Amino acid sequence: MGDRLIVPPPRAPYAGRRFSQFAVGDRFGDDIQVTEGHLADGARLIGDFNPLHVDADFAARSRFGGRILHGVITSALMSAPFGNLVAGTAIGYLEHDARFLAPVRAGDTLQITWTVAALAPKPARGGGIVTAECEARDQHGVLVATAVGKMMVGEGA
Repeated sequence: MGDRLIVPPPRAPYAGRRFSQFAVGDRFGDDIQVTEGHLADGARLIGDFNPLHVDADFAARSRFGGRILHGVITSALMSAPFGNLVAGTAIGYLEHDARFLAPVRAGDTLQITWTVAALAPKPARGGGIVTAECEARDQHGVLVATAVGKMMVGEGA
């Protein structure tokens, strides 16, 4: 069981990691600064204008005490390091199961860490399935979300 930390160049357009280059225990991720733009663009992108996300006065009176990021946008930010690592070799993102544990706000820095949990070779598909588990922590070390993702990864472009 490996325990290697793999760090692609930040926001690399094509990291291109091949299925055969993964080992169980490999870790990879990124730190992502959440901005006001994530809240506003997220609402427009997914069409969810719940006042918890877009109305500062309403959100201030809520149990959260202020605006919070959409769960689906948090989930998308979490998946980005996985997608970037296999950009150019990914055949498809097969599954993503996320659990949200604490609010994420503009100004937070999310530390996204993925750990490879299982590998399933699929030679007939020219690669295999990488199953990885993710934790997202804010700048205070609070675990805000977890996820499990499965990516079909090939051996080349």
